[in-house]
Amino acid sequence: MTLGEELRGHLPFLRRYARALTGSQQHGDNFVHTTLEVIVAAPDEFHSGDGTRIDLYRNFHRIWESAYIDEGEDADEGEHPLVRAAHQRLVQITPLGRQILLLTALEGFSVEEAGLITGTDGETVETLLADAVGELDRESRTSVLIIEDEPLIAMELEQIVRDLGHSVAGIATTHEDAVAAFEATDAGLVLADIQLADGSSGIDAVQDILAIAPVPAIFITAFPERLLTGGRVEPTFLISKPFRENTVRAAISQSLLFTPQLAA
Repeated sequence: MTLGEELRGHLPFLRRYARALTGSQQHGDNFVHTTLEVIVAAPDEFHSGDGTRIDLYRNFHRIWESAYIDEGEDADEGEHPLVRAAHQRLVQITPLGRQILLLTALEGFSVEEAGLITGTDGETVETLLADAVGELDRESRTSVLIIEDEPLIAMELEQIVRDLGHSVAGIATTHEDAVAAFEATDAGLVLADIQLADGSSGIDAVQDILAIAPVPAIFITAFPERLLTGGRVEPTFLISKPFRENTVRAAISQSLLFTPQLAA
């Protein structure tokens, strides 16, 4: 099996992580592209013996760190102040603890694997993860519109949202109902299934909602790899069915940090 064949199945999920980390399809996919360029340039340095997926995410982490390291006096004086400010804000929003939270809750890595990816010892990983979870508990709350046509899943999402301290603005099952429900509520976040009861698209519903007001949106699907190709406008925040409470929790927290968008 070639290295390209080894990596292909892992790339959609690396895109998911990168988009959640940056809050942007474009920026996240750019980081993934750069990571692949580095791997292609030095393929013999890729494998470490920890497994292809861990090696891929480790290489991504190195690119991420090198891009947003505090350069101090060595910073590029020609860089536009707004660009520099954006970089500083991004690294503050996604510190190591939050990265570990996303690796474990969103991507399903163990604490040990997250340590291998980030080059962090197990005790430090545990401490950073606990701090990140504690940070979530201190975050402000919002009202969530759930767009889901399966009653049991909608009920589960509703319970998770309430358990996290957020309120539920409403539950919609179709594109038309979702837009109407949003207009009638004060929802500050949307959780949307991709395929709805009447055959309509949750993505289309969210696009219409974003035309009304800029709110964060998280998409839920049983087939995430189909929406993480990097070849078209795709969701920035995406979680897989079946989901865990910690996955929804991490996705909600991260999405609320960024200006909402399907893609940047």
